[in-house]
Amino acid sequence: MLDKNDVLRFTLDERIIAVLRAPDAGRARKLADSAIRGGINLIEITMTVPGALDIIRDLSSADSAGKMITGAGTVLDPETARLAILAGAEFIVSPHLNLDVVRMCHRYRKVCIAGAMSVQEVVEVMESGADLIKIFPACLFGPAIIREIRGPFPQALMIPSTGVTPENLGEWFEAGVAAVFVGGEMTAEALEKDDFTIVERKAREYVKRIKDIKERPA
Repeated sequence: MLDKNDVLRFTLDERIIAVLRAPDAGRARKLADSAIRGGINLIEITMTVPGALDIIRDLSSADSAGKMITGAGTVLDPETARLAILAGAEFIVSPHLNLDVVRMCHRYRKVCIAGAMSVQEVVEVMESGADLIKIFPACLFGPAIIREIRGPFPQALMIPSTGVTPENLGEWFEAGVAAVFVGGEMTAEALEKDDFTIVERKAREYVKRIKDIKERPA
């Protein structure tokens, strides 16, 4: 079993989480395998995917060394959080703040990432004891929202979801994000064309750009 603190450190070091949503389990698994081949080591399977728990179980059991970590997304209630955790999810992501989900994560010592869209919601997530803050939908604001919130709240560990592309990745990190979620920006074309090599190629591009960001002088 992975330690929660190790999962949190791994997340903040990797700095990118693939958000995988698909109309069926088969294509979701192909997205996951392609993203992993492309170098993304944090995989979020959304609970909107049919058979999501089976995919989480398979992915988590396939890599017991902790070099690739699987979590569950679009978790709306504590019952779903518990099922995902028992299936092997090491982190739980919600699009909003549900205090019972946060408590469930604490009970099982799993990383909790709760959603926020306003200053008030960011403060509420921090006060809830959630580990990280998902800014969603970030595409409505762009990197500026991170910069402005970090003015009064430099301690807020925010991860934007939606609107993160290879081209603007540097802007998000310059604004002060802790990591990024990448979903449809990486997967939509692959699902449309039924060509999952697109995901692998795009994943490699994201990973390379993050490596370059890490290597920049402070």
